[in-house]
Amino acid sequence: MAVKSTQVAIIGSGPAGLMLAQLLHLSGVECIILERQTRSHVEGRIRAGVLEHGSVEALRDAGVADRLNLEGLVHDGVELAFEGDRHRICLKELTGKSVTVYGQTEVTRDLIEARLAAGGEIVFEAEDVTPVDVTSAQPKVKYTHNGQDLEVACDFIAGCDGFHGVSRKTIPENVRSEFERVYPFGWLGILAEVPPVADELIYANGDRGFALCSMRSTTRSRYYIQCPRDENLDDWPDDAIWDELALRIGPDTAANLTRGPSIEKSIAPLRSYVCEPMRYGNLFLAGDAAHIVPPTGAKGLNLAIADVRLLHRGFERWYRNNTADGLDTYSTSALARVWKAERFSWYLSTMMHQFPDHNPFERRMQRAEFDYVRSSQAASRAIAENYVGLPLD
Repeated sequence: MAVKSTQVAIIGSGPAGLMLAQLLHLSGVECIILERQTRSHVEGRIRAGVLEHGSVEALRDAGVADRLNLEGLVHDGVELAFEGDRHRICLKELTGKSVTVYGQTEVTRDLIEARLAAGGEIVFEAEDVTPVDVTSAQPKVKYTHNGQDLEVACDFIAGCDGFHGVSRKTIPENVRSEFERVYPFGWLGILAEVPPVADELIYANGDRGFALCSMRSTTRSRYYIQCPRDENLDDWPDDAIWDELALRIGPDTAANLTRGPSIEKSIAPLRSYVCEPMRYGNLFLAGDAAHIVPPTGAKGLNLAIADVRLLHRGFERWYRNNTADGLDTYSTSALARVWKAERFSWYLSTMMHQFPDHNPFERRMQRAEFDYVRSSQAASRAIAENYVGLPLD
């Protein structure tokens, strides 16, 4: 078996793994990324599109924001709508910060290009990736590539391989605690090469269910409508999606809606999930490998970036000063932020969706919450603070 050596072995080439590799490179720490999928598959995945203020700064500091600076759409506000009534959350006025719309697909491409341009190694189509000896001082990752059995010897393993990856499952069941809320609906999404219906995102709750008007650029729009978890995508031709979206956002907003053929359609189930701890021996979890949030709060990608910023600090202190304090506190520090993001995503999801088991009282409570947010600057500021991103520390 051929053996490679590195300081940090990273499993997964999503934004978490790629961003960690870029930060480690800037700190002079060696790493190798192992990825199960092909490069084209990784770069083609359609995911989130809203970057918190801190995520934008992190990408700039990492030297991978040239296209982001040119193409990213800076948003100073976001709009909530309830049964036709609308309320704009003025992010810039309430927090002094903004968010930037720039698709996760683009972030991934930028990070891959930076990694390869720096001569960093990404092993695409790595099969049977298996972390071993993770509680020892010399953990390893075994895998198969092009029919050859290989092994990476390392100091640490970063599990950035998503919810369905192998890293979290390496932590014994009697060690890890898992917390989950599965929502009784999903999001039916459509991506189309049409101008967005509005300049800022609109989150809408009406009698027919939730809808989100989003975008990826000034010419590419992303829309979502709430649907049952077991909905069949084949039952939703493009025209049916556009018709339903128009009904949910109301006639005034729908008057500006431009329709077009879909580039991509999908149904994503909604869940809240957290695994504790995020460290086991010398294996560290980051991003979706450790937690999932409903997309309502736009926190998934941003949490992944926050995780690896903390983890990078820990690695940097270890290799520069031979101090383990950053690594020892990583799980506790990361989880403190994760649970706050989970709370916000749960809160916004609860207020803005139709729940099949809600009775008239609970529906009125949703309305009361919306009216309170609309009438209270403090409540609007709380949403704004969470939406633009809480401080890393």
